[in-house]
Amino acid sequence: MSGHVDDLLSLLDLEPLEVNIYRGQNRDIGTGRVFGGQVFAQALVAARRTVDGAREAHSVHGYFILPGDLEVPIVYFVDRLRDGTSFTTRRVTAIQHGRAIFNLSVSFHIDETGVEHQEPMPSAPPAEQLVTELDLIRALESRIPPSRRTVLTQDRPIDFRPVVPLDPFNPKPLTPVRHVWFKAYGELPDDSLLHQAVLAYASDHGLLGTALLPHGLSLWSPGMQLASLDHSLWMHRPFRVDEWLLYAMDSPVAAGARGFVRGSIYSRDGALVASVAQEGLMRLRPTEA
Repeated sequence: MSGHVDDLLSLLDLEPLEVNIYRGQNRDIGTGRVFGGQVFAQALVAARRTVDGAREAHSVHGYFILPGDLEVPIVYFVDRLRDGTSFTTRRVTAIQHGRAIFNLSVSFHIDETGVEHQEPMPSAPPAEQLVTELDLIRALESRIPPSRRTVLTQDRPIDFRPVVPLDPFNPKPLTPVRHVWFKAYGELPDDSLLHQAVLAYASDHGLLGTALLPHGLSLWSPGMQLASLDHSLWMHRPFRVDEWLLYAMDSPVAAGARGFVRGSIYSRDGALVASVAQEGLMRLRPTEA
């Protein structure tokens, strides 16, 4: 297993401080603040630690309140809202500097069977035929600001492979649709919470940028301020994140300096295993001539 995957698993292995209270560390991925997928995944882990029995998260909803400080651990407080016959509900508040920076609501469900249907997986070339996103970024290394270069070109715990590579330093207007294969490097333990948490972490990667595509903008465009405001994840079926998953993203609307993005995550055999929705801030500030 890649050492950077070990780092991610360590990031998700929260330290218990008291009953219903946990502490997590941070990892800089190049944004200068705590990655939204990290706090989302850590909060999910904190919630699951308070649930007894074989119940899996199926509906997870988070609100990003303040930017996270990379230099300070995050403390997670879990409220045990309900322990029902079939469903368990938890609320998690993430704290830094005495203030809430994020909150999460999550529902867990027993294993049940019922009728099934789904939208088919979109057509995409196999992941093995595509270039890793990290290699694409490293090819642009000379254009990355020096203060961010080392972090952005570091090894990663997850292999992302976009179907259509993008040049963030020379964006062109495109249809707001993206397809990206991803999987964790190496083989992960058979722990469903671990696979759910890594998926939650990955589900925030590159998602909001889909809403910039029709405008010929990227995170690196002058004056662009991009930040997740909320994030929702529904998990429909069991999956493994150490096997290839296809993330199909689209953005039906942007308005009011906010962009809305949807995502569907499929296993390689075409099963729709998870759905995602997010609204984010897309503020274009005036720049000096």
